[in-house]
Amino acid sequence: MSTFIELPTNSSAFTHFKNGNETALTYSLKWAAWKWLWEVAECRVIGYEVRLEGPFGRIADVVGLGPENRVYLIEVKSSRADLSRDDNNERTQKKLRRKEKSLQAAAELTTSVLATAKSAATASPTSGSERAVAIAESDATRITAKSASTKKRIETLSTKFHDPACLRCADYHYIMTPHRMIRTTELPDQWGLLNERAETVVEAPLKQVKRVTQHVLRAIARANTRDLMKACEVDVQRTK
Repeated sequence: MSTFIELPTNSSAFTHFKNGNETALTYSLKWAAWKWLWEVAECRVIGYEVRLEGPFGRIADVVGLGPENRVYLIEVKSSRADLSRDDNNERTQKKLRRKEKSLQAAAELTTSVLATAKSAATASPTSGSERAVAIAESDATRITAKSASTKKRIETLSTKFHDPACLRCADYHYIMTPHRMIRTTELPDQWGLLNERAETVVEAPLKQVKRVTQHVLRAIARANTRDLMKACEVDVQRTK
C-alpha cells in the first residue's frame, strides 16, 4: 500500500538536520528529494550527505535504498551556478590544462621582462624606466594570479555528473532542482530530473551496477548516525 509523508515545515524540529552553510532553498529541496524517495521510489532507507565512494569519496546529497535493493542517488542543485560546478567533463579538463600551460609560459615571459626592466632601471634610472618597471610588475602580477587561479580550478574541478565512479554508485541518478531551473535537454547523460514538488520531470535510466547493498546500508547508517548526534548536540570527546 502506498504511503505519503507530510513535512512539518513549521516545526522547529524540521531544521535540526540543516547544515550551517545551507540555504533554506537547498534544505527544502533535500526534503523534497526525501519525499520523492519515500513516496515514488518507495525507499524505506534514506540518508543525507552519504559517502558512497568509500570513506574519502565524494558525498551524495540524498541516497535511498528501494525495492529489489535498487540504489537511488539524488544531487540537489538550487542554482545554475551550483549545477555547473559538477557538470564538467574530460574536455573541460583538457581545455583548462592547455590554458594552464599557456599561462605558465606567459608568467615566465613576464617575469623575464620584469627582470630586464628592473636591470635597465638600475643601470639608467629615468621616469621612463620606472614606468616600464611598473607596467612589467603589473603584467607579471596579473598573469601569475591567473595562472594560480587556473591551477586551483583544475585541482578542485568536479566531474561528478560524468564520472564513471559516480555512475557506478547507484542504479538511478537524479538531479533535484527548482521547477524549470534547467531545460530537460541540458541534463547530463544517465541522469533524471526531479522538481521541488517531488515530481518526476525526466525518469533516470536503470543502470546495470554491481550489487552493493551492504555497503550502501552501512554508508546511510553512518550518515544518519552523524546527523542524529549533531541534531541532539552530542559531543564526541577524543582520548589522548
